[in-house]
Amino acid sequence: MQLESRSVLLLKQAGAAAFYGASSLLIILVNKAVLTSYGFPSFQFLGLGQIVATLVVLRTAKLFNIITFDDFSIETVKKVFPLPLLYVGNLIFGLGGTQKISLPMFVVLRRFTLLFTMIGEQYYLGIQSSVQVQVSIVMMILGALVAAANDLSFQLIGYLFILINNLCTTANVLVSKKIVDNSQGLNKYGILFYNALVAFLPATLLAYCTGDIEQALQYSHWDNPAFITAFLMSCVMGFVLMYSILLCTAINSPLTTMVTGCIKNIAVTYSGMFFGGDYVYSLTNFVGINVSAIGSLVYSYIKYAEQREQQGPKEKSNGGLVDNKTVDIEKGEDDEPEIPPHLK
Repeated sequence: MQLESRSVLLLKQAGAAAFYGASSLLIILVNKAVLTSYGFPSFQFLGLGQIVATLVVLRTAKLFNIITFDDFSIETVKKVFPLPLLYVGNLIFGLGGTQKISLPMFVVLRRFTLLFTMIGEQYYLGIQSSVQVQVSIVMMILGALVAAANDLSFQLIGYLFILINNLCTTANVLVSKKIVDNSQGLNKYGILFYNALVAFLPATLLAYCTGDIEQALQYSHWDNPAFITAFLMSCVMGFVLMYSILLCTAINSPLTTMVTGCIKNIAVTYSGMFFGGDYVYSLTNFVGINVSAIGSLVYSYIKYAEQREQQGPKEKSNGGLVDNKTVDIEKGEDDEPEIPPHLK
Protein backbone atom coordinates (compact mmCIF):
# COMPACT_ATOMS: atom_id res chain seq x y z
CA MET A 1 0.00 0.00 0.00
CA GLN A 2 2.82 2.38 0.94
CA LEU A 3 4.76 1.50 -2.21
CA GLU A 4 1.59 1.97 -4.28
CA SER A 5 1.05 5.46 -2.83
CA ARG A 6 4.62 6.47 -3.69
CA SER A 7 4.22 5.06 -7.19
CA VAL A 8 0.99 7.00 -7.75
CA LEU A 9 2.64 10.23 -6.62
CA LEU A 10 5.70 9.70 -8.82
CA LEU A 11 3.50 8.86 -11.81
CA LYS A 12 1.49 12.04 -11.33
CA GLN A 13 4.62 14.16 -11.00
CA ALA A 14 6.34 12.54 -13.98
CA GLY A 15 3.16 12.68 -16.06
CA ALA A 16 2.62 16.39 -15.37
CA ALA A 17 6.25 17.17 -16.24
CA ALA A 18 6.16 15.07 -19.44
CA PHE A 19 2.88 16.69 -20.50
CA TYR A 20 4.36 20.15 -20.08
CA GLY A 21 7.59 19.20 -21.89
CA ALA A 22 5.78 17.73 -24.91
CA SER A 23 3.34 20.63 -25.12
CA SER A 24 6.12 23.20 -24.89
CA LEU A 25 8.21 21.46 -27.57
CA LEU A 26 5.32 21.15 -30.01
CA ILE A 27 4.08 24.72 -29.67
CA ILE A 28 7.58 26.16 -30.27
CA LEU A 29 7.99 24.18 -33.49
CA VAL A 30 4.47 25.00 -34.71
CA ASN A 31 4.80 28.70 -33.85
CA LYS A 32 8.14 28.85 -35.65
CA ALA A 33 6.61 27.24 -38.72
CA VAL A 34 3.71 29.74 -38.78
CA LEU A 35 5.76 32.87 -38.10
CA THR A 36 8.96 32.07 -40.03
CA SER A 37 8.46 29.22 -42.50
CA TYR A 38 5.09 30.58 -43.69
CA GLY A 39 6.08 34.21 -43.07
CA PHE A 40 2.91 35.11 -41.14
CA PRO A 41 3.44 38.79 -40.19
CA SER A 42 1.25 39.13 -37.09
CA PHE A 43 2.42 37.38 -33.93
CA GLN A 44 -0.12 39.35 -31.87
CA PHE A 45 -2.99 38.05 -34.02
CA LEU A 46 -1.68 34.53 -33.50
CA GLY A 47 -1.70 35.20 -29.76
CA LEU A 48 -5.33 36.29 -29.99
CA GLY A 49 -6.13 33.03 -31.73
CA GLN A 50 -4.59 31.15 -28.80
CA ILE A 51 -6.65 33.16 -26.29
CA VAL A 52 -9.91 32.54 -28.22
CA ALA A 53 -9.15 28.81 -28.49
CA THR A 54 -8.62 28.64 -24.71
CA LEU A 55 -11.98 30.33 -24.03
CA VAL A 56 -13.87 28.14 -26.52
CA VAL A 57 -12.38 24.85 -25.30
CA LEU A 58 -12.97 25.58 -21.61
CA ARG A 59 -16.47 27.01 -22.05
CA THR A 60 -17.52 24.07 -24.23
CA ALA A 61 -16.10 21.57 -21.74
CA LYS A 62 -18.04 23.25 -18.95
CA LEU A 63 -21.31 23.19 -20.96
CA PHE A 64 -20.95 19.43 -21.41
CA ASN A 65 -20.05 18.94 -17.72
CA ILE A 66 -16.58 17.66 -18.56
CA ILE A 67 -15.09 20.22 -16.17
CA THR A 68 -16.40 22.71 -13.63
CA PHE A 69 -15.32 26.17 -12.54
CA ASP A 70 -16.92 29.20 -10.88
CA ASP A 71 -19.37 31.37 -12.81
CA PHE A 72 -18.32 34.89 -13.75
CA SER A 73 -18.17 37.49 -10.99
CA ILE A 74 -15.97 40.44 -10.12
CA GLU A 75 -14.64 38.55 -7.09
CA THR A 76 -13.65 35.62 -9.29
CA VAL A 77 -11.79 37.91 -11.67
CA LYS A 78 -9.97 39.53 -8.75
CA LYS A 79 -8.70 36.14 -7.61
CA VAL A 80 -6.66 35.60 -10.79
CA PHE A 81 -4.97 39.01 -10.90
CA PRO A 82 -2.27 39.79 -11.94
CA LEU A 83 -2.03 36.61 -14.05
CA PRO A 84 -3.95 38.02 -17.07
CA LEU A 85 -1.48 40.89 -17.45
CA LEU A 86 1.46 38.53 -17.15
CA TYR A 87 -0.18 36.17 -19.62
CA VAL A 88 -0.56 38.90 -22.25
CA GLY A 89 3.08 39.93 -21.86
CA ASN A 90 4.29 36.34 -21.87
CA LEU A 91 2.27 35.45 -24.96
CA ILE A 92 3.00 38.50 -27.09
CA PHE A 93 6.71 38.84 -26.34
CA GLY A 94 7.26 35.08 -26.55
CA LEU A 95 5.72 34.92 -30.02
CA GLY A 96 7.56 38.07 -31.04
CA GLY A 97 10.87 36.57 -29.94
CA THR A 98 10.11 33.34 -31.80
CA GLN A 99 9.55 35.35 -34.97
CA LYS A 100 12.65 37.56 -34.64
CA ILE A 101 15.44 35.15 -33.65
CA SER A 102 16.53 31.57 -34.40
CA LEU A 103 15.32 28.70 -32.25
CA PRO A 104 18.76 27.84 -30.79
CA MET A 105 19.26 31.43 -29.60
CA PHE A 106 15.65 31.62 -28.46
CA VAL A 107 16.25 28.60 -26.23
CA VAL A 108 19.62 29.86 -24.94
CA LEU A 109 18.22 33.28 -24.01
CA ARG A 110 15.15 31.71 -22.40
CA ARG A 111 17.46 30.08 -19.85
CA PHE A 112 17.68 33.44 -18.11
CA THR A 113 14.17 32.53 -16.87
CA LEU A 114 15.80 29.93 -14.64
CA LEU A 115 18.04 32.54 -13.05
CA PHE A 116 15.09 34.88 -12.52
CA THR A 117 13.00 32.03 -11.08
CA MET A 118 15.72 31.04 -8.63
CA ILE A 119 15.95 34.62 -7.40
CA GLY A 120 12.16 34.94 -7.30
CA GLU A 121 11.72 31.72 -5.31
CA GLN A 122 14.19 32.95 -2.72
CA TYR A 123 12.54 36.32 -2.14
CA TYR A 124 8.89 35.52 -3.01
CA LEU A 125 8.44 31.91 -1.85
CA GLY A 126 11.29 31.68 0.66
CA ILE A 127 13.01 28.80 -1.17
CA GLN A 128 16.83 28.83 -1.10
CA SER A 129 18.70 27.02 -3.90
CA SER A 130 21.85 25.03 -3.13
CA VAL A 131 25.35 26.12 -4.15
CA GLN A 132 25.47 23.32 -6.77
CA VAL A 133 22.26 24.61 -8.36
CA GLN A 134 23.57 28.15 -8.40
CA VAL A 135 26.84 27.05 -10.07
CA SER A 136 24.97 25.13 -12.80
CA ILE A 137 22.76 28.13 -13.49
CA VAL A 138 25.83 30.38 -13.77
CA MET A 139 27.25 27.88 -16.28
CA MET A 140 24.08 28.13 -18.38
CA ILE A 141 24.11 31.92 -18.27
CA LEU A 142 27.81 32.15 -19.21
CA GLY A 143 27.19 29.87 -22.18
CA ALA A 144 24.25 32.05 -23.22
CA LEU A 145 26.38 35.18 -23.03
CA VAL A 146 29.16 33.60 -25.14
CA ALA A 147 26.63 32.50 -27.75
CA ALA A 148 24.96 35.92 -27.81
CA ALA A 149 28.33 37.67 -28.20
CA ASN A 150 28.77 36.10 -31.64
CA ASP A 151 25.19 35.73 -32.86
CA LEU A 152 25.47 36.46 -36.60
CA SER A 153 21.69 36.81 -36.90
CA PHE A 154 21.45 39.27 -33.97
CA GLN A 155 18.34 41.46 -33.76
CA LEU A 156 18.08 43.87 -30.82
CA ILE A 157 14.28 43.86 -30.86
CA GLY A 158 14.25 40.07 -30.67
CA TYR A 159 16.58 40.09 -27.65
CA LEU A 160 14.42 42.68 -25.90
CA PHE A 161 11.31 40.60 -26.58
CA ILE A 162 12.93 37.54 -25.00
CA LEU A 163 14.09 39.50 -21.94
CA ILE A 164 10.56 40.75 -21.27
CA ASN A 165 9.22 37.25 -22.01
CA ASN A 166 11.60 35.81 -19.38
CA LEU A 167 10.44 38.29 -16.74
CA CYS A 168 6.77 37.62 -17.49
CA THR A 169 7.28 33.84 -17.45
CA THR A 170 9.06 33.96 -14.10
CA ALA A 171 6.37 36.13 -12.53
CA ASN A 172 3.64 33.93 -14.04
CA VAL A 173 5.14 30.72 -12.60
CA LEU A 174 5.62 32.20 -9.11
CA VAL A 175 2.21 33.87 -8.94
CA SER A 176 0.49 30.75 -10.33
CA LYS A 177 1.96 28.70 -7.48
CA LYS A 178 0.61 31.16 -4.93
CA ILE A 179 -2.85 31.25 -6.54
CA VAL A 180 -3.07 27.46 -6.87
CA ASP A 181 -2.13 27.04 -3.21
CA ASN A 182 -4.45 29.83 -1.96
CA SER A 183 -7.23 29.90 -4.56
CA GLN A 184 -10.09 29.50 -2.02
CA GLY A 185 -12.20 27.29 -4.27
CA LEU A 186 -11.08 28.58 -7.68
CA ASN A 187 -9.77 25.50 -9.47
CA LYS A 188 -7.19 25.33 -12.26
CA TYR A 189 -9.83 25.40 -15.00
CA GLY A 190 -11.28 28.61 -13.60
CA ILE A 191 -7.84 30.16 -13.37
CA LEU A 192 -7.19 29.31 -17.03
CA PHE A 193 -10.58 30.56 -18.24
CA TYR A 194 -10.64 33.89 -16.41
CA ASN A 195 -6.97 34.44 -17.15
CA ALA A 196 -7.73 34.27 -20.88
CA LEU A 197 -11.05 36.16 -20.57
CA VAL A 198 -9.52 39.18 -18.85
CA ALA A 199 -6.50 39.11 -21.18
CA PHE A 200 -8.60 39.14 -24.37
CA LEU A 201 -9.61 42.83 -24.39
CA PRO A 202 -6.16 44.39 -23.75
CA ALA A 203 -4.55 41.95 -26.21
CA THR A 204 -7.12 42.86 -28.89
CA LEU A 205 -6.68 46.60 -28.35
CA LEU A 206 -2.90 46.27 -28.54
CA ALA A 207 -3.07 44.25 -31.76
CA TYR A 208 -5.47 46.77 -33.31
CA CYS A 209 -3.47 49.86 -32.32
CA THR A 210 -0.20 48.41 -33.64
CA GLY A 211 -1.76 47.39 -36.98
CA ASP A 212 -1.25 43.67 -36.35
CA ILE A 213 -4.88 42.76 -37.09
CA GLU A 214 -4.79 44.58 -40.42
CA GLN A 215 -1.55 42.83 -41.41
CA ALA A 216 -3.06 39.46 -40.53
CA LEU A 217 -6.19 40.06 -42.61
CA GLN A 218 -4.07 41.07 -45.60
CA TYR A 219 -1.92 37.93 -45.39
CA SER A 220 -1.91 36.18 -48.77
CA HIS A 221 -1.87 32.50 -47.73
CA TRP A 222 -5.18 32.09 -45.93
CA ASP A 223 -6.18 29.72 -48.73
CA ASN A 224 -3.24 27.37 -48.01
CA PRO A 225 -4.55 24.26 -46.16
CA ALA A 226 -1.10 23.51 -44.66
CA PHE A 227 -0.86 27.01 -43.21
CA ILE A 228 -4.42 26.87 -41.86
CA THR A 229 -3.63 23.54 -40.16
CA ALA A 230 -0.46 24.93 -38.56
CA PHE A 231 -2.27 28.12 -37.47
CA LEU A 232 -5.11 26.18 -35.82
CA MET A 233 -2.64 23.83 -34.13
CA SER A 234 -0.80 26.84 -32.73
CA CYS A 235 -4.06 28.28 -31.38
CA VAL A 236 -5.08 25.05 -29.63
CA MET A 237 -1.58 24.33 -28.34
CA GLY A 238 -1.56 27.74 -26.68
CA PHE A 239 -4.32 26.53 -24.35
CA VAL A 240 -2.71 23.13 -23.83
CA LEU A 241 0.63 24.72 -22.91
CA MET A 242 -0.97 27.15 -20.46
CA TYR A 243 -2.83 24.27 -18.81
CA SER A 244 0.28 22.09 -18.67
CA ILE A 245 2.33 24.84 -16.96
CA LEU A 246 -0.34 25.31 -14.30
CA LEU A 247 -0.70 21.56 -13.76
CA CYS A 248 3.04 20.91 -13.54
CA THR A 249 3.51 23.82 -11.12
CA ALA A 250 0.65 22.64 -8.90
CA ILE A 251 1.74 18.99 -8.69
CA ASN A 252 5.48 19.67 -8.53
CA SER A 253 7.05 23.13 -7.97
CA PRO A 254 8.07 26.20 -10.00
CA LEU A 255 11.63 24.94 -10.33
CA THR A 256 10.44 21.51 -11.46
CA THR A 257 8.51 23.26 -14.19
CA MET A 258 11.68 25.09 -15.16
CA VAL A 259 13.75 21.86 -15.08
CA THR A 260 11.30 20.19 -17.45
CA GLY A 261 11.56 23.18 -19.75
CA CYS A 262 15.36 22.93 -19.71
CA ILE A 263 15.36 19.28 -20.75
CA LYS A 264 12.87 19.96 -23.53
CA ASN A 265 14.99 22.86 -24.70
CA ILE A 266 17.94 20.55 -25.41
CA ALA A 267 15.88 18.95 -28.19
CA VAL A 268 14.67 22.33 -29.48
CA THR A 269 18.22 23.74 -29.49
CA TYR A 270 19.68 21.21 -31.90
CA SER A 271 16.60 20.60 -34.04
CA GLY A 272 16.25 24.38 -34.37
CA MET A 273 19.59 24.57 -36.17
CA PHE A 274 17.90 22.85 -39.10
CA PHE A 275 14.26 23.89 -38.57
CA GLY A 276 13.13 27.40 -39.48
CA GLY A 277 16.08 28.26 -41.72
CA ASP A 278 17.26 31.35 -39.79
CA TYR A 279 20.16 29.97 -37.70
CA VAL A 280 23.60 31.20 -38.84
CA TYR A 281 26.49 29.02 -37.64
CA SER A 282 29.68 30.36 -36.07
CA LEU A 283 32.15 28.42 -33.90
CA THR A 284 31.95 30.79 -30.90
CA ASN A 285 28.17 30.83 -31.01
CA PHE A 286 28.00 27.03 -31.30
CA VAL A 287 30.40 26.56 -28.36
CA GLY A 288 28.34 28.93 -26.20
CA ILE A 289 25.14 27.08 -27.07
CA ASN A 290 26.74 23.75 -26.08
CA VAL A 291 28.12 25.11 -22.79
CA SER A 292 24.66 26.41 -21.92
CA ALA A 293 23.07 23.06 -22.89
CA ILE A 294 25.55 21.11 -20.73
CA GLY A 295 24.84 23.44 -17.83
CA SER A 296 21.16 22.72 -18.30
CA LEU A 297 21.74 18.96 -18.08
CA VAL A 298 23.93 19.36 -14.98
CA TYR A 299 21.27 21.53 -13.37
CA SER A 300 18.54 18.99 -14.09
CA TYR A 301 20.63 16.17 -12.59
CA ILE A 302 21.34 18.18 -9.44
CA LYS A 303 17.67 19.06 -8.94
CA TYR A 304 16.68 15.42 -9.43
CA ALA A 305 19.30 14.26 -6.88
CA GLU A 306 18.17 16.88 -4.37
CA GLN A 307 14.54 15.88 -4.74
CA ARG A 308 15.37 12.20 -4.16
CA GLU A 309 17.40 13.10 -1.07
CA GLN A 310 14.55 15.18 0.35
CA GLN A 311 11.99 12.44 -0.24
CA GLY A 312 14.00 9.91 1.82
CA PRO A 313 13.71 11.67 5.22
CA LYS A 314 10.06 12.56 4.56
CA GLU A 315 9.15 8.94 3.94
CA LYS A 316 10.97 7.88 7.13
CA SER A 317 9.21 10.48 9.28
CA ASN A 318 5.84 9.39 7.90
CA GLY A 319 6.59 5.72 8.39
CA GLY A 320 7.06 5.31 4.65
CA LEU A 321 3.76 6.95 3.75
CA VAL A 322 3.37 9.73 1.22
CA ASP A 323 1.54 12.85 2.40
CA ASN A 324 -2.07 12.59 1.24
CA LYS A 325 -2.21 16.33 0.58
CA THR A 326 0.66 15.99 -1.86
CA VAL A 327 -0.85 13.01 -3.59
CA ASP A 328 -4.26 14.68 -3.96
CA ILE A 329 -3.06 18.15 -5.00
CA GLU A 330 -4.26 17.61 -8.59
CA LYS A 331 -7.82 17.37 -7.36
CA GLY A 332 -7.73 20.63 -5.42
CA GLU A 333 -9.94 21.69 -2.55
CA ASP A 334 -13.15 21.18 -4.54
CA ASP A 335 -12.32 17.59 -5.55
CA GLU A 336 -12.32 18.41 -9.24
CA PRO A 337 -12.11 15.41 -11.63
CA GLU A 338 -9.01 13.91 -13.16
CA ILE A 339 -7.62 15.35 -16.41
CA PRO A 340 -10.44 15.13 -18.98
CA PRO A 341 -9.96 12.64 -21.83
CA HIS A 342 -9.60 15.34 -24.52
CA LEU A 343 -6.45 16.65 -22.75
CA LYS A 344 -4.71 13.31 -22.17
